[in-house]
Amino acid sequence: MSTTDAPQLLAQERSSWQQQLRDAIRDGATLLASLGLSAEDGAWSQQAARQFPVRVPLPFLRRMRYGDINDPLLKQVLAVPEEDQAVPGWSNDPLAEVAANPVPGLIHKYQGRVLLLPTSACAVNCRYCFRRHFPYGDNQLNNEALSKAIDYIAADSSLEEVILSGGDPLILQDSALHKLLERLSTIPHLQRVRIHSRLPVVIPARITNDLLDALGESHLRSVMVIHCNHPNELDDELADALNHLRQSGVPVLNQSVLLKDINDDTDVLVSLQQRLFDKAGVLPYYLHLPDKVAGTWHFDVDEEHASTLMKAMRMRLPGFLVPRLAREVPGEGAKRVI
Repeated sequence: MSTTDAPQLLAQERSSWQQQLRDAIRDGATLLASLGLSAEDGAWSQQAARQFPVRVPLPFLRRMRYGDINDPLLKQVLAVPEEDQAVPGWSNDPLAEVAANPVPGLIHKYQGRVLLLPTSACAVNCRYCFRRHFPYGDNQLNNEALSKAIDYIAADSSLEEVILSGGDPLILQDSALHKLLERLSTIPHLQRVRIHSRLPVVIPARITNDLLDALGESHLRSVMVIHCNHPNELDDELADALNHLRQSGVPVLNQSVLLKDINDDTDVLVSLQQRLFDKAGVLPYYLHLPDKVAGTWHFDVDEEHASTLMKAMRMRLPGFLVPRLAREVPGEGAKRVI
């Protein structure tokens, strides 16, 4: 489906997403100063930032509340001393993904689908990231490695879906994504490609006409799963971009992570589901309990509290706007829905 005659994306294409990516803030002091804050207003950790760099695009920064150290968007991206603490039960590979990594750049955990990791890069470094310790150095998808991954997919006729993950797959240029989709389209047993991305949330300009063309021209059914955790992340620019994506024929779902003192609140979660659907037609997918990744213990929400939140949401939302509470358990054949 061509978007040649579709409405232009207005502000999104006036400043390229690549330029906005290059302009991202990359240290905690600058991030705090941009919000009228300093290290005295709230601790941040240079050591944690050295281990897992700070990266915050300016469109995402502009949605944060000026002068508020407890802003829920800021807390997702600011490196803090808690990350430096080693806590029993939190590890570098809590999902045992290394054991499910048969060829570089590919993870095969579930029947009928595989994850393909075309890049290790992200537009924003979320501090709760479940792959912050993943061995990307051993999983670079150069041409040779990509061919091996494609061969692996082609050799297994039980596979119907490829999930593009990362990193963030939308870091790829549109031309590179188009070529990747073309290669996947040659595999006869594949039916779907699912893209998991936070990039449109933090840089709405990433939803370009060329991206819509790349998705529309593939014979594979495309599904976009964005990662949006708080209603404050959704502004008019993002809503416009998501509507363009959805109107091009791509279903758009949202997967959130339940994060302590950020969105573990009934009013916040209800508002998130309502705003995403009412403004952008986005339906909920999973509300994911945090994975026990080293350096992320301070985001953890216990299952009992999460279940209470779900019960409250079900009382206030129509069923189609209630996400499924889930966690991933290594070795199980699917995510565990709670």
